[in-house]
Amino acid sequence: QVQLVESGGDLVQPGGSLRLSCVASGSVSSILAMGWHRQAPGKQRELVATVLSGGDTTYGGDVEGRFTIARDNAKNTMYLQMNSLKPDDTGVYTCYAIAGLDKDVYWGQGTQVTVSS
Repeated sequence: QVQLVESGGDLVQPGGSLRLSCVASGSVSSILAMGWHRQAPGKQRELVATVLSGGDTTYGGDVEGRFTIARDNAKNTMYLQMNSLKPDDTGVYTCYAIAGLDKDVYWGQGTQVTVSS
């Protein structure tokens, strides 16, 4: 089992920056990949970014070049640095982890990001 707790969501003006954090606990050594999804009101959930255990990263949507995902294994924490935020980046950001031989998926509770002037 893996438990995930996010933090860092806030209200920010367009063009601003935020850093989200996701702390993992439990069977952290079994984690194969971690990442972030987001869901805006009335829209489907979309993949934002993923970081594999080896450090490779992928990005979805239009966030590449603005967002950076990173993982600090010593702190069991994953970060999402978000720069040049746009109103379309508004949504609930939820971290996830894929872990174990069965590649089970675990989810955090989500953190709200609102980009508005």
